[in-house]
Amino acid sequence: MQFDRITINPEVMLGKPCIKGTRITVELILEKLAGGASVEWILDGYPHLKREEVLEAIKYAHSVLTNEEIIEAASS
Repeated sequence: MQFDRITINPEVMLGKPCIKGTRITVELILEKLAGGASVEWILDGYPHLKREEVLEAIKYAHSVLTNEEIIEAASS
């Protein structure tokens, strides 16, 4: 899957995935949503963001988690 609105640059926000052209991380968007914020609230708080960018941040996070390898810790 290709993400046109997400960028990773080691010199911006320590290389965390960000909305292209901003310093707004995917992590920040997910944190706001997990805290109960709506997409509309995020768009109101960050008026330069577009709905498509917020939705792509969610899709990006889903893609990362879907492709994540799960390693079970050994029981003691």
